[in-house]
Amino acid sequence: MAYVLRYGVKKGLSDLFGRARGIHVTSIASAAQKVALSRFEPDQYIDYDKLDHNLSVVKRRLNRPLTLSEKILYGHLDDPKTQDIERGVSYLKLRPDRVAMQDATAQMAMMQFISSGLPKVSVPSTAHCDHLIEAQVGGDKDLARAKELNKEVYDFLASASAKYGVGFWKPGSGIIHQIVLENYAYPGILLIGTDSHTPNGGGLGGLCIGVGGADAVDVMAGLPWELKCPKVIGVKLTGKLNGWTSSKDVILKVAGILTVKGGTGAIVEYFGPGVDSISCTGMGTICNMGAEIGATTSVFPYNHRMQDYLKATNRGDIASLANQYKNLLSADGNCKYDQVVEINLDKLEPHVNGPFTPDLANPVSQLGKIADEKGWPREIKVGLIGSCTNSSYEDMSRAASIAKQALEKGIKAKSKFTITPGSEQIRATIERDGQAQILRDIGGVVLANACGPCIGQWDRKDVKKGEKNTIVTSYNRNFTGRNDANPATHAFVTSPEMVTAMAIAGDLGFNPETDSITAPDGSKLKFKSPMGNELPSKGFDPGQDTYQAPPKDGSKLQVKVDPKSQRLQLLSPFDKWDGKDIVDMPILIKAKGKCTTDHISAAGPWLKYRGHLDNISNNLLIGAVNAENGEANKVKNQLTGQYGPVPDVARQYKKQKVPWCVIGDENYGEGSSREHAALEPRHLGGRAIIVKSFARIHETNLKKQGLLPLTFANPSDYDKIKPSDRISLLNLKNLAPGKPVKCQIKHENGTTEEIELRHTMNEGQLEWFRAGSALNRMAELKK
Repeated sequence: MAYVLRYGVKKGLSDLFGRARGIHVTSIASAAQKVALSRFEPDQYIDYDKLDHNLSVVKRRLNRPLTLSEKILYGHLDDPKTQDIERGVSYLKLRPDRVAMQDATAQMAMMQFISSGLPKVSVPSTAHCDHLIEAQVGGDKDLARAKELNKEVYDFLASASAKYGVGFWKPGSGIIHQIVLENYAYPGILLIGTDSHTPNGGGLGGLCIGVGGADAVDVMAGLPWELKCPKVIGVKLTGKLNGWTSSKDVILKVAGILTVKGGTGAIVEYFGPGVDSISCTGMGTICNMGAEIGATTSVFPYNHRMQDYLKATNRGDIASLANQYKNLLSADGNCKYDQVVEINLDKLEPHVNGPFTPDLANPVSQLGKIADEKGWPREIKVGLIGSCTNSSYEDMSRAASIAKQALEKGIKAKSKFTITPGSEQIRATIERDGQAQILRDIGGVVLANACGPCIGQWDRKDVKKGEKNTIVTSYNRNFTGRNDANPATHAFVTSPEMVTAMAIAGDLGFNPETDSITAPDGSKLKFKSPMGNELPSKGFDPGQDTYQAPPKDGSKLQVKVDPKSQRLQLLSPFDKWDGKDIVDMPILIKAKGKCTTDHISAAGPWLKYRGHLDNISNNLLIGAVNAENGEANKVKNQLTGQYGPVPDVARQYKKQKVPWCVIGDENYGEGSSREHAALEPRHLGGRAIIVKSFARIHETNLKKQGLLPLTFANPSDYDKIKPSDRISLLNLKNLAPGKPVKCQIKHENGTTEEIELRHTMNEGQLEWFRAGSALNRMAELKK
């Protein structure tokens, strides 16, 4: 946060707070009409003229054609005249238009905002209650149970939102990303959200980027937001979607090509004639799962499919305004991408990706054979459709068209089957139009409008933990234990219509393009290709009103947190760096292989502690595999020689005032944006995370909390380190941007060797380390 200094420390954050209110969202557009950001912010307007002005400045400086993502990003620069712009190198200072937070991350984000001492958020912000509703028996009962169990958390978020000017979407409203698409996203927006699947909004032509809560606090506090200037990967689409091939298959194919880390540090930008064959919500599906390849975000150019969706969601005025600025909302001709992937939609085959990773791409025609070769269970225990990725009206209609064909033959699903509407609007509309009942009639259960099993909120009863089984979902992420906490569950990801067909057949090897199902009367059913309206012909039914608008003045409202609460805990500042080298650190764990944020800070039953840092820290790295013994949650305490759970050992080190580090593998911290995966090691005394490579959001989260995220200059040095070694980081007083860190490894036999570690911290981020955290640095600058 050293960038604050150029405004003068004495003026502090209050001046920045006021300054931010004049950027993009509140300035009056000079176009012929003023168009509100949303129906919830009628007095704040979209300002394409500001975007256009900034771009004209940048274009004169760069003197080259720009990609769409560059136009949106550079159009939101805090200082377009002097900002250094180099893809993959520069750190950009940006002014996002709005912030969106889901309830599991909003708790900690709001705790941090409260610590800032500011009276009100400086940009439009919303909180969405979607993560804490457990799937158990069905929508209404599960929602009622969640409201009772989580009353303390919901009351905190509702009161904090009211006090600080944040829009609050109550439990039952729907999943954050669907609500954003329906109400807040628009072409050209720059939105940050405290969830890794925030890029879903790219389906409406905006840059919607997942971040940790500390980044959201910066923006809500009126500070410029920092992002390393992304590279741009172009995906050229030709041909047209047809038959069983869906928008989901586009991103499943891209994931297979680029892998889970292929998009790291880049924005994925789709272009080409094939784009127009994809619906707006289908584009959202593709952008949503860009998180699975590590991309900063993904985006599509503005087109008539987006216009139709805006009109259908009562935002025709935004579509009309966007039509006047189409040059800002598509790439320049002859712009250059850092990499180009081409996909012919005419030849694209339906895919089913997995298990255990979303980039293991299996064409459906080969899946049965591959499953037999690999020993994957062919019997599908459960099919699950919906989630933030695939819960649109079109998705549900296409799935229902398959279910209806089965019902006409008297066939019901062999597998258990669940349906998760993405929002109250989707739920109400598919109930009115009959899709929900058709899906129930084949044996489906309609769950609450929430994340549910997609994030592990699933009280699954049909298999025991450790029992090998297969599930097929239309979700986005399928890491080990992700959905049901069972490491033996083989989870596969595909389109909703494919899930429906496979759940009816009950067989992972079933290919609906070629195979048939035997009906009770002995006849054969070969499914016709799925059909579904992109938008409801009768318009959307909004359902129940679940939005709480903040009062104009919430200054007199109180936000109370019970000191004895087990769910909520006000934050205490982390300790400041003492200015000395960090020597002889024990290694808490040397993690082997994939170590996602699910491994570092598990979700599922732990979600209830997301507002209580000390309690949730009891899940620290319990899912990571210890390279020493191949086991999870069993590490050696280097002080006592005894083995114990990872959090327990960390707490013992902390009690003895012994700083520790973690050694990790490739793409460490991939997956969710949850900043708890960075808060927890900091809270329990960690000082450095040393790995082969990081996922983008997690690396930033570690920096924000004052930890040192370091990578091996030579990745093979990972093999030199034994779990019993001691690690020293030397000459830290001279730590500087681009300067390697000297690391001494002291082996158990007393010998030592030195290796070089790298970091990506700029001067402002180094100040976070020295101050103990970004929040500490903010407090210093306010004095």
